[in-house]
Amino acid sequence: MTGSARNFLEFHDVPEAGLRSIIARAGELAKAWDERTMPQSLAGKRIGLIADDGGWRNTSAFDLGIQAMGGICVHVPIGFNVREETGDLAGYLGNWFDMLVIRTKELATLKAVGAASPVPVINARTRSNHPCETLGDLAYIESRRGSIDGLKVVGVAADANILRSWAEASIALPIEVVQVFPERWHISDAALLNRRFRVSIDMGELLGADIVITDSWPGDATSEALASYRIGADLLDRLSEDAIFLPCPPVRRGEEVTTEAMEHPHCQSRAAKAFLLHAQNALMEWVAA
Repeated sequence: MTGSARNFLEFHDVPEAGLRSIIARAGELAKAWDERTMPQSLAGKRIGLIADDGGWRNTSAFDLGIQAMGGICVHVPIGFNVREETGDLAGYLGNWFDMLVIRTKELATLKAVGAASPVPVINARTRSNHPCETLGDLAYIESRRGSIDGLKVVGVAADANILRSWAEASIALPIEVVQVFPERWHISDAALLNRRFRVSIDMGELLGADIVITDSWPGDATSEALASYRIGADLLDRLSEDAIFLPCPPVRRGEEVTTEAMEHPHCQSRAAKAFLLHAQNALMEWVAA
């Protein structure tokens, strides 16, 4: 781990036992959320929320979750690599806050913050990875299937932050992750390659999948070049009865998915994204413990 022992900068920063406890706790917090009986486990905690690259979904969920669990959330309007040294900023923020939740462009910047920060740092998204998104999906999957052990996750996506976080998850957890996409966009980062992650160009891999994920098509590709990797209802019809399809928002209908695929019973994106809040809440509890 980098910096604080409770940093969450990459999915595999947290040991398997810790990840399992967070995922299980997310299910408990989902029930508490529905019953409006949220534990006040962040009472007295002062948390700085920094988003210097836009976005709204997971930062809004962090803000809401902090307040629901009794914490104090302050939106800090700073940008990294602008006027002040990253290490200096981390030190100043540590004077006031018990935890930092940061959404920024570069993972290297976040690692620099984590190394210098006297308080734990949570990655709310970078261009390189998005571990909270994967954590939320896994919490939802466990709530539906009862276990995440032995999952086959097929990502029909290019080398980008969503897929990379699933590759990170395969380092830490007993799940198989397969990237299915043209070779030009395959993950080749040695830090992510492991025995539970592999790449392929064969869409037939989906037929044995428990979970299918997608992400937006890369901007340097043509629709014609990727047409055979578009997920449609006809393909979803061929998956196993209990398969879960999780297209990552923002979804571009007509590109990585069809409109019909978004309406298919296997598509559970909206329900799964509810667990982003619950998983992030469980993560903050774990970090603050």
